[in-house]
Amino acid sequence: MDTALFKKSPSGRLVKASGGYWAFVPNNLPPRLEWDDALVSLMSNADIALGTLSGLGETLPNPHLLIYPFIRREAVLSSRIEGTQSSLSDLLLFEATEIEKRGDVREVQNYVRAMENGLKRLSELPLSLRFIREMHGILMEGVRGEHATPGEFRQSQNWIGSSGASLNEATFVPPPVPDMQECLNQLEKFLHAGNKLPPLVEAALVHYQFETIHPFLDGNGRIGRLLVTMLLCQRNVLSKPLLYLSAFFEQHRQDYYDLLMKVSSTGAWRQWIEFFLKAVIEQSGDAVSRSRRLQELHRDYTQLAREKRLPPTALQLVELVLMKPVLSTNTAQEFLKITYPGAQKAIKALQEAGILTEITGRKRDKAYAANAVLKALDGETSPEEKSTR
Repeated sequence: MDTALFKKSPSGRLVKASGGYWAFVPNNLPPRLEWDDALVSLMSNADIALGTLSGLGETLPNPHLLIYPFIRREAVLSSRIEGTQSSLSDLLLFEATEIEKRGDVREVQNYVRAMENGLKRLSELPLSLRFIREMHGILMEGVRGEHATPGEFRQSQNWIGSSGASLNEATFVPPPVPDMQECLNQLEKFLHAGNKLPPLVEAALVHYQFETIHPFLDGNGRIGRLLVTMLLCQRNVLSKPLLYLSAFFEQHRQDYYDLLMKVSSTGAWRQWIEFFLKAVIEQSGDAVSRSRRLQELHRDYTQLAREKRLPPTALQLVELVLMKPVLSTNTAQEFLKITYPGAQKAIKALQEAGILTEITGRKRDKAYAANAVLKALDGETSPEEKSTR
């Protein structure tokens, strides 16, 4: 780590660890922030954009219609930032059939499980170190990095750098374990303090602080991004979990990394907060657009089913198709609570109406995709067959 970059940092201090290397320890939150008209205006625009999205979540007759696929899209994009190569359709195919064995798909599914469990636990447990460890335990269960003590804070030094870089070659060295524990304790106090910061600014600060502390041996980036959603939902800024920033962070990945580092080296809080608020504005608008497109598809499919006089089960299945645009006959049977042949008949009706397409080419373990829904969610097409028939 180039210590010269951090010697005069207003955001933290350098410490020499017992191993003789230097590490960076961030100051406690909150930092001193200077507000001007431009930043206040950006904050206002972000609040308006988020309010529009939150209002949409309140008016939806079935919010889960959007929550289910949106969580999965976020899981894919947040994991992609960390190098996991999996698409939304890969994940949905795995969930529909559980035939896909690739480790990276399982990693993304773990992200979904961590997100869903975290959202459920918000009503039972405050945002805390225990809450964070729980999410990490689910995220890292049974996947690459499982050796990295799932659900436990690190007991050894980690570092950030290019692939294969040693500690001495690291770009950044987070706090040594004793300092790390104190930083985490202070972060928890900040989360519980009831500060008067705008929730979006609070989320930006917490995300930076967590990433800088880097308390796990693996999975820090994904947990840090999960924390943003958890915080905004707990602070009641989001009525439903429909805002996810990973698409923006993935698209601007280098800026994302550079600005986090710049806060540590030069105290560039304003630049980081501006970046974060722009992410909120863009992704709120994106979520609203995708939500409206899915609502349009729901109306179109319902009308088409009625015009073609499809059986009632096919009309009911339209609801599932919007939530799970890749599905199997078993999935349809469970949703419709009918016999297996009855589920096959409903799927066939949607195939003939042009809503579903069989995507595996198999004689058994077939899966069906609603490509228009996939495109509305992520601009994707259906997955190619990747396993042996």
